Amino acid sequence: MENVIEVTDLTAPGLAPYASLTEAQLRSRLNPARGLIIVESPKVIATALDRGLEPVSLLMERRHIAGDGAAVIARCGDVPVYTGARETLSALTGYTLTRGVLCAMRRPAPARPEAVLAGARRAAVLEGVVDATNIGAIFRSAAALGVDAVLLAPTCCDPLNRRSIRVSMGAVFQVPWATLDDWPEAGFALLRAHGFRTAALALTDASLPVDDPSLRTAPRLAMVLGSEGDGLSAAALGLSDSAVKIPMAHGVDSLNVAAAAAVAFWELRAR
Repeated sequence: MENVIEVTDLTAPGLAPYASLTEAQLRSRLNPARGLIIVESPKVIATALDRGLEPVSLLMERRHIAGDGAAVIARCGDVPVYTGARETLSALTGYTLTRGVLCAMRRPAPARPEAVLAGARRAAVLEGVVDATNIGAIFRSAAALGVDAVLLAPTCCDPLNRRSIRVSMGAVFQVPWATLDDWPEAGFALLRAHGFRTAALALTDASLPVDDPSLRTAPRLAMVLGSEGDGLSAAALGLSDSAVKIPMAHGVDSLNVAAAAAVAFWELRAR
């Protein structure tokens, strides 16, 4: 195949997305509208392609060209396919490739919050969730448990971070999401305008149990989750219609935000 290129120079310009560009540079280098994301593993790359994302290049271990990567190569047209031994590619990227295949893709155009909420019955709203693994896990649970939309405050980690994409198993391409420009007042006003009741996951004396019937039967419900360390801000909690808690046992005070999200998504799913 003419487009297969053996990696011999780790500083070659075409390899920059995999090696020398930070996440921030991938988003905004030269032209933000032409930003890049890095997608790992054949299965997740296939999910991104199914959603219409545009591949720019591939990086894979030599053994995968005729193996696990063959179907991906066939779908990506004539984009460059950079290849080499596992050790060479690990030296290039700084980590061992998941399933031996990476794809640099054009960053999709951001959605507007209004469009994401249109028609949604259940939404997740995230404030200050900065860990890429937690973001990815929340998106995977959202896709699996019937959450129709995800909104993120500006303080959250980018869902199209490489690690978030991998942990989500491509769910960041499946669940509609948008970043809010203004939080929390404007964000809550937007949710109210779209008919959402807001339920803040927070441990307060007035918190309803997560299985409260009034929450389960809400026609449109937005579950608001806060940061890994401090939880929701006082401002966001004050603007929420209800505070909601997951009852704990054995003296445990709370769950990790990704675990709490999964419990809430299941318990409060639209019936």
